[in-house]
Formats: sequence, C-alpha cells, structure tokens
Amino acid sequence: MNGALTSMIWVVDDDPELRKMVSTYLLDQGYDVRGLCDVKQLEARLECQRPDLVVLDLMLPGDDGLTALRRLRDAGDDLPVVMLTARADGVDRIIGLEQGADDYLAKPFLPRELSARIEAVLRRRSKIPAGTPVADGGRISFGDNVLDLSARTLWRDNTPTVITTGEFSLLAAFVQHPHRPLSRERLIELARGPSCETDSRSMDVQVSRVRKLVEPDPTRPRYVQTVWGYGYVFVPDGEPRLSRS
Repeated sequence: MNGALTSMIWVVDDDPELRKMVSTYLLDQGYDVRGLCDVKQLEARLECQRPDLVVLDLMLPGDDGLTALRRLRDAGDDLPVVMLTARADGVDRIIGLEQGADDYLAKPFLPRELSARIEAVLRRRSKIPAGTPVADGGRISFGDNVLDLSARTLWRDNTPTVITTGEFSLLAAFVQHPHRPLSRERLIELARGPSCETDSRSMDVQVSRVRKLVEPDPTRPRYVQTVWGYGYVFVPDGEPRLSRS
C-alpha cells in the first residue's frame, strides 16, 4: 500500500483487458479507481466529479487522448495527466508533453511502473520540491512574473496563469538555483526526482513550455537561458549572459 490511499485515479482506455488489469493493480495499491473507455465518458464525468489524476490513452475511438488533453489545457484545467502511448518512437511522447501531459508511458508496460509514475506526479502536486527557498511569504518575483511556492500558482502581469504540476516543479527548480548553470540531467533530478527516467529531449520540451509561460518573447529568452552544450540557467534579473541563449 502506498501513501496516496484516498487519491482517485481515472483510467481511460478502450482496451477492456488493459483497463481491468491496470484498475485492479491500482486498487490493490490503495487508490480509488474508475475505468472509462473513451473521451466522451471522461468529459461527461468531469462535469460532475474530479479525480486526482487521469491515466489517458493516446489512441481512443472518436476523439483521441491528445484532443482531450488539449481541451483540458485550453480551458485552463491543470488536472494531472499521465499519457499512455502504443508507439515507442518518441514523437507521441514529445507531442503529449507539449500539450501539457505531466508524464508518459509507452505500451507495453508493467503496472508497477505506471504506479510509480502516478506516485511521482501526485507527489509533485502535493508538496514543494525539497530545498525550494521560501521568500516574501513564499512568493518569488522576476520580471512581470510572481511564482507563489506555497499556493503553487504563477501570476503574470497580475493575472493568474495556468501551470501544470510538471511545469511548476521545473520552474521551482530553476528559481532555487539562480545564476547557476544546470545540466538537463540535474534539472530532471531536481524537478522529477533522482529515479525518474525522463530523457533530455523531454526536458527540452518542458523548458520550452516554461519559457512560453514566463518569457516576454520565448524565442529570445531572458530568464531561462540556454547554456550551450550543457543545459540551462535561470537569470532572475533578465540580464544577458556572454553565451548566446
């Protein structure tokens, strides 16, 4: 049994055997689980209930998982989503992350691996990353942005901005290491944990999403700058580094 005994997980997959297998395993782990077969069922249930996390298959009859995810994010909903994909070439994974998925898992997979991904996402949602500094009541300002570490919110130009759990964890990792170049591997460890199997390309996608949230011009980043051949650096005052970013 894990520590998320009251968390509700919805498993959205049109394969009844896989849905039953995953649901049974997660139930045994102490989760409250609901199985749904398509996007229509998911969106109908969301009108009256809200889970703690959705396990969402990419390939579904009717609207696919990416369409459902895009609608959630466009509506300002930061509901945690772990995406399942039957292809292992990386394209679906990257697209899913670009659309706002918190994590991904390629089929076939072990139920234990999915459970570990779910636990990691819920853990990031439930607490601030270890070592994150709390300044000015938990708020850190840079440019027109205010990151509230206690409330886990981001404000830009005095307007609340939708931010997913993965984006928040990455931005929190940056603000606790200002002016310090961080490799992609170190960022993965800080934002997702030392046992996470996220690759460097996926981290680049997450950095791109964070830039869209906080940069005046994401194509010419001021705050999250590139350290060529190494990784990234957070520059809260927006001053340019000697290297191109």
